[in-house]
Amino acid sequence: MTITRSFTLLHSIRTHARWQRFYSSAKLRNIGILAHIDAGKTTTTERMLFYAGKTRTMGEVHRGNTVTDCLTQERERGITICSSAVAFNWQGHKINLLDTPGHIDFTMEVEQSLHAVDGVVVVLDGTSGVEAQTITVWTQAEKHRLPKLVFVNKMDRPDADFNSCVSDLSTKLDAKPVCLQSPLKDEKGNLTIFDVITQQALIWHSASLGREYKKFPLLDKHIADLQDKRYALIDELSGIDDELAQVVISNEGFDQVSNELIQQALRRAVAQRKVVPVLLGSAYKNVGVQRVMDAIIDYLPAPHERNQLYDCFCDDFVGRVFKIIHDKQRGALTLVRVFRGELKKGSRLVTTHNTAEVVSKVYEPLADEYREISGVPAGDVAICAGLKHTVTGDLLTTNASSLKNAQKRLQKTLKLPESDVMTEDSDTEGNAEATLVKEIFATDPQIPDAVYFCSIEPPSLATQNAMEAALKQLQREDPSLRVNYDSVTGQTVLGGMGELHMDIVKSRILTEYKIDVDLGPLQIAYKETIEEPALDSFQVEKEISGSKQSVTITLELLREQNELFRQFG
Repeated sequence: MTITRSFTLLHSIRTHARWQRFYSSAKLRNIGILAHIDAGKTTTTERMLFYAGKTRTMGEVHRGNTVTDCLTQERERGITICSSAVAFNWQGHKINLLDTPGHIDFTMEVEQSLHAVDGVVVVLDGTSGVEAQTITVWTQAEKHRLPKLVFVNKMDRPDADFNSCVSDLSTKLDAKPVCLQSPLKDEKGNLTIFDVITQQALIWHSASLGREYKKFPLLDKHIADLQDKRYALIDELSGIDDELAQVVISNEGFDQVSNELIQQALRRAVAQRKVVPVLLGSAYKNVGVQRVMDAIIDYLPAPHERNQLYDCFCDDFVGRVFKIIHDKQRGALTLVRVFRGELKKGSRLVTTHNTAEVVSKVYEPLADEYREISGVPAGDVAICAGLKHTVTGDLLTTNASSLKNAQKRLQKTLKLPESDVMTEDSDTEGNAEATLVKEIFATDPQIPDAVYFCSIEPPSLATQNAMEAALKQLQREDPSLRVNYDSVTGQTVLGGMGELHMDIVKSRILTEYKIDVDLGPLQIAYKETIEEPALDSFQVEKEISGSKQSVTITLELLREQNELFRQFG
């Protein structure tokens, strides 16, 4: 049975009552924004908040006043280091958006965020196309089977190439892009966007900071080209979507296909990850961002359209912890994606490690600003205060028996052997259903191996305990930070993903905990292994007490041993 059939099976067992319970989530979208560093993720997020009325002014990365880049180090360096959650309303829908880092050193932040979203917006630099980290985050999104939109940013620049970016999506990412827009720049560099579906020209007004844009009919010289692109879009979608194909066949052509039918077919194709819609604009010049927000609502799935595996919890509460942050006034704050049930202030929950927790307060996410709310329904994202022992990756459930009962229901539904569901170390390779189950019940995050190591020392013995407490908090926030004690040298050793990662840790300890720690020289972790198997013999002859002794030693190094060296060094 394939993964697709597994989802179909689980979808079919949902009752009418459950569908009604999750119907409100149709007005909700949980999305992540992914990109290579400096592609414009944070700038795009800032425009979304501004146009949605969540903020009164637009922050700029180079000015260090953006909402999502709230750490001192982020504002000083102009890069995103920690993923941030923000919530805003658009066109009658609520959008929870996670702005993620684009630097390879903080890829763990991206991995954690993808557990909480139902779709992603991938931002491309229009002058660079698909870059190295774009491939990394795209692969991460594929692993989580997330539908995607692509926003080609910086299209106002003279060296931007929209067609080259679309070609990169096909050749470098093996995606199937469908262009919903087409660009036109005049001699002054002003960007006009042509909408392929509605056959209109869209022009943004700089005087209104991009709040307003007007729709114009196409000029005669553009009509034929845009009509051909619309026909090509319908042709491609009809080869994927049976309902649209039936309309095309019955009308014997593309002329009678309405915009609504195209959008409905596109939504179904995106949900099945068969196509990737591509939009364009310039976030910095305030062009095209509202259409991306519209596309999020029109084409990315709502929570009730995904995550059917969590139906095994029935009416019990279940949520997953995907990030932990520390606030000076509020202490540890836990970001939770709610899959079933309702998260309320005062809720008593149990983690998968059988630790009891009490939710003292619930906040709506807006980076480092917190607005207390009474609770959130299924499908939503919230920040919880009061969880003392919860770690990233934990499942929060109503009680200890809730998890066991859910495991048994899922085992019965998928007809899996008990060992495939009830244990975390069973071999599920080649078993699609068991692999899906692991995504729910496996709670330990997959942390990449450390690349850089260095020692860390406090400025004095009096600050030793304070430094250890700071490292403990930072490690709880960032699981990719490794902290070990070397009994031989008597040093505390940090392991991280790169030089920038280690530098940020030192800077945060200084600014947030007021401890001026010293970092030793960085050492790169590397391992050596053989390329090919080897076999050799060595013979030794020696005379001992007048007697000639001979010893022959044969040593064979095999590929299997090579794999052992690869795993254990």
